[in-house]
Amino acid sequence: MSVISPAPEAASPKPETALRIGPIELSSPVVLAPMAGITNTAFRRLCREYGAGLYVTEMVTTRALVERNPKTMRIIHHEPYETPRSVQLYGVDPVTMGQAVRMLVEEDRADHIDLNFGCPVPKVTRKGGGSALPWKQDLFKSIVTTAVTEAARRDVPVTVKMRKGIDADHTTFLDAAETARNAGVAAVALHGRTAADLYSGTADWDAIARLKDHLGDTVPVLGNGDIFAAEDALDMMARTGCDGVVIGRGCQGRPWLFGDLANALNGSDERHRPGLAEVARAVYKHGQYLVDHFEDEFLGVRDLRKHIAWYFKGYPVGGELRSQLAMVSSLEELAGLLDQLDKDASYPGAAAEGSRGRTTRPKKPHLPEGWLDSRIFDPSGKSLLSEAELDISGG
Repeated sequence: MSVISPAPEAASPKPETALRIGPIELSSPVVLAPMAGITNTAFRRLCREYGAGLYVTEMVTTRALVERNPKTMRIIHHEPYETPRSVQLYGVDPVTMGQAVRMLVEEDRADHIDLNFGCPVPKVTRKGGGSALPWKQDLFKSIVTTAVTEAARRDVPVTVKMRKGIDADHTTFLDAAETARNAGVAAVALHGRTAADLYSGTADWDAIARLKDHLGDTVPVLGNGDIFAAEDALDMMARTGCDGVVIGRGCQGRPWLFGDLANALNGSDERHRPGLAEVARAVYKHGQYLVDHFEDEFLGVRDLRKHIAWYFKGYPVGGELRSQLAMVSSLEELAGLLDQLDKDASYPGAAAEGSRGRTTRPKKPHLPEGWLDSRIFDPSGKSLLSEAELDISGG
């Protein structure tokens, strides 16, 4: 299996599409959303070769970072070519958040820090964490203010990512975004769904427009949700007025989406429409990068397995071969299986596009007892809240 050559460098977007996050000037207003087990160094490296943007690490919990958990320290590691270095933190305690941010800043481990207040996973929200936390206005304010204060020691910008709220009757995004803006964050990202929505239905882009109108030009607003093609990003920015976009599930198995976005924002109609041969080369290269990342061939190739279905979505790959690829154990085996693909197969069009990744039905949010009774945090629930610090990605 030959190694895929680096993707041609996409043209830089027009100056008016640039995005400033604190002292960081991005030529492309595109951010890779943190996804657990997906957005490691290998995947970020592959995406960077197709287009510019801000590439954020997998989410890490503040407690694990302060305790210097080996897995967490590996996640926040950046290679020399990764600039700017962006880390997403998830925390529920202002003190621990401050310690984690101070560590990143003083040890020069990040150029940008994002705070996750969007995780909708029940095991997190039932403890008051993730997208449930902004309901407690004082706690949210304390966490964000502490992070911004500590990051300001080295002029490291802090951003926040959130959902609309807990459910349709308990939205938080407008007041939480205003609180974050007043605390000094450099940008606010909004996923147009509530915790109850999980990943169901259609993202509410109107909420993103409302947030942009609410904040005006005081701080950049980034839109997130249902961007599966460059045209979706253009449509979102045109309809909502948002300053940039955050890409999550849409790039799974499609690292070239960042090249499409760069071209689209530059006014170019050029898009990546890879045939099966090109997809195979990208898969193999991704495998190589994962082996480098894990410093272990089996672990690296095993990690690739979860990406196989996304890469070959819509392509004519037989069920038996798909199953074998999903159980691959070495680069040699991977190359042999990829060689069995029909390399003359062209891009399948719509079959390879659209929604991918997690799809779920709406569910009533799991919350601590009495959580919705007040928007002020009861300190007696601190021990319960700390249990929400799990290595769960989402938003």
